Amino acid sequence: MSGAYFLILIIGVIGMIVQGTLKAKFRKYGRIRLRAGLTGKEIAEKMLEDHGIHDVKVTSTPGALTDHYNPLNKTVNLSSPVYGSDSVAAAAVAAHEVGHAVQHAVGYPWLKMRSAMVPVVSFSSKLVMILLVVGIMLVQTFPQLLLAGIVLFALSVIFSFITLPVEYDASKRAKEWLERTGLVTPEEKKGVADALKWAARTYVVAALSSLATLLYYLNIYNSRR
Repeated sequence: MSGAYFLILIIGVIGMIVQGTLKAKFRKYGRIRLRAGLTGKEIAEKMLEDHGIHDVKVTSTPGALTDHYNPLNKTVNLSSPVYGSDSVAAAAVAAHEVGHAVQHAVGYPWLKMRSAMVPVVSFSSKLVMILLVVGIMLVQTFPQLLLAGIVLFALSVIFSFITLPVEYDASKRAKEWLERTGLVTPEEKKGVADALKWAARTYVVAALSSLATLLYYLNIYNSRR
């Protein structure tokens, strides 16, 4: 089991480095004003308009790095530092979130798959920790309980990996649109790409962390039953 512990530790350290770098990148590009002068809200609305999407609303949501697209009510939710800012970081985030709205509009397969899994993962997350904790306690007498927890946890691992192509594709759509429309200069384009690259890496780390944790529980199941 020491191998699983070590793997989780290493990924955890990498995760902290990536998170720290991401925040530093967004602070850096948050101070650089976009030459086009458009705010995150205006960037999002223009990208939606250019893609012929008229049923998605752009809203402001509290907090920082809380930006997301909600396919249920068709809203692009931008955090306060992004919504009203005309920075390079705000342009990157706003265009990325609209990238998800574009995926939704065109029926991007990976997004459809992830959306279909949301109810299942949401339900399993309410039970998984109870099953895992109690399952570990009773693994020698009732290993099936731990196995059930592992199966439910595996769903979240699959969900994490399905998220990766969704996030990378949204960033690709964002960068291509910003460049095509001429809203970013060559220098600003580099900043957009850099910010989105580090944002995407947080999802990679999360997926690897969930996989390492799954292997940890599998080791317990295999070694103590």
